[in-house]
Amino acid sequence: MAKIRFSALEELAHRKPLEVPKRRRVSEIFGCDVLTIEKMRQYLSIEAFKKLEKVMIEGGTIDRGLADQVAAAMKAWAVEKGATHYTHWFHPLNGATAEKHDGFIDLQKNGSMIEAFDGRMLVQQEPDASSFPNGGIRNTFEARGYTAWDPGSPAFINNNTLCIPTVFVAYTGEALDYKTPMLKALALIDKAAVGICQYFDKDVEKVTATLGWEQEYFLVDEALFNARPDLKLCGRTLMGHSAAKDQQLEDHYFGAIPTRVAAFMKDLEIESLKLGIPVKTRHNEVAPNQFELAPIFEECNLANDHNLLIMALMRKISRRHGFRVLLHEKPFKGVNGSGKHNNWSLGTDTGVLLMAPGKTAEDNLRFVTFIVNVLMAVYRHNGLLKASISSATNAHRLGANEAPPAIISSFLGTQLTQVLDHLEESSNDELIALSGKHGMKLDIPQIPELLIDNTDRNRTSPFAFTGNRFEFRAVGSEANCASAMIALNTAVAEQLIEFKSEVDALIAKGEPKVSAILDVVRKYIKESKPIHFDGNGYSEEWKAEALKRGLDCETSVPVIFDNYLKEESVKMFESTGVMTRKELEARNEVKWETYTKKIQIEA
Repeated sequence: MAKIRFSALEELAHRKPLEVPKRRRVSEIFGCDVLTIEKMRQYLSIEAFKKLEKVMIEGGTIDRGLADQVAAAMKAWAVEKGATHYTHWFHPLNGATAEKHDGFIDLQKNGSMIEAFDGRMLVQQEPDASSFPNGGIRNTFEARGYTAWDPGSPAFINNNTLCIPTVFVAYTGEALDYKTPMLKALALIDKAAVGICQYFDKDVEKVTATLGWEQEYFLVDEALFNARPDLKLCGRTLMGHSAAKDQQLEDHYFGAIPTRVAAFMKDLEIESLKLGIPVKTRHNEVAPNQFELAPIFEECNLANDHNLLIMALMRKISRRHGFRVLLHEKPFKGVNGSGKHNNWSLGTDTGVLLMAPGKTAEDNLRFVTFIVNVLMAVYRHNGLLKASISSATNAHRLGANEAPPAIISSFLGTQLTQVLDHLEESSNDELIALSGKHGMKLDIPQIPELLIDNTDRNRTSPFAFTGNRFEFRAVGSEANCASAMIALNTAVAEQLIEFKSEVDALIAKGEPKVSAILDVVRKYIKESKPIHFDGNGYSEEWKAEALKRGLDCETSVPVIFDNYLKEESVKMFESTGVMTRKELEARNEVKWETYTKKIQIEA
């Protein structure tokens, strides 16, 4: 009997249904490839665990004995997870990450091989310091440099390799990376902010800077990408004309995510969650084929490590789906560019957000104290903060199509502005009342009462207060967040130190504490007024007004970089111990060289 030939549709109908693998909850996969402190507990003695926990929370040094025990624990965990190699993972000044893989092996005298990894291998390695951008600190004949373990950021497994986050320094001690000065800046602001917090609460012993980045990016079909040499070599298109339809109908923003893109996002989120990156938000951005992802806020150092890691994951996973990811700030002329808004705040070990209004008048005085000191820091170092986010690529984005202008100012909103104005004009020690969210009822029966924030938002502000944090909106999409975070945390820490010295001097003269705090706050409100701007940052009027206020209005990137070498910047970094003049000069040399080479490649 001849076989009956089915049509394609009939054949599909007679096939067995595909077996759908059992889905795992997000909580089950989160951090499965990360060696957290809780996992270390399983591999260490109680005594060693307590020592390590103390170092990770409070800082300090790790002796060789403890390092050997931690290394043994790391190796045991990594080998159980299928890792065959380890690497020191660091952030050189080229803006990317770097790693050199070594196997977990050692050759014995009898010719046999064992798996080996000790404290010496964990704590220190030696990459070539002259082969990375270093601004002349290391020459070819002076090549030695060291990577050293950062216990504050947990080790993780990527591509069957145990990755150990590290700093990178020269043989002569200078920092050759972004992590080293950022760790110094974070330790500095912790100490400075605790001093202020203890005016209000003696129980505060630690203040942590937090960072929440919002990563914008474009996805381009790989075949189309390969057809454009300018896109391949420069990260942006240099010729051609605009499409008949791009973003003018405003139909892409927050639209339904295309199926193919959603598949990429799903894979990216799974891999990110495994590495302990708490990705939470995803959506279409304004320009065609532009998207955004954002995580839950984390401690600043860890958040920066996670951002660098996720950019590498994006590049790898996009190719699995036939895409190329574009992180250039302005890959296409005439449509929105991509930023990486840095949401920055401070929190205490007692659970208080220092950038959020409180329930009592004293809480609100603390809140206003920190807000005004941040404004003072941004005012005094607005040129430096602009230099920290400037680059050949970000220059195309700033001031164009929804990006903030290349003039640093701070938006505060109506309520906070009124509070500061009232404080400035008052002469008594009246404490402050701030309202939180208030209700707004719509005249629609099915819609519940909405909770309205105490201020609107301003998308044209480079440094906007957004309720319980400041949003540094000018940071570029392919940037290392550490550049902005080093400048911001150091500037605020320096300001807090100065504030405390002024308040303590008044208290020493017999002035009551609250009165002394308010006196200095009032002075700072008046002095920092030029940085406060709640209007349209895109307007030509603002450019003229900003110049009158004495703000840095320079638009040439190489000249903007000079802010790092101004005496007030050098003094700030040297007096706080974050960076030396030599390190600043070297970093500027790297910035100028990178800018020049990118322009030359495009030419």
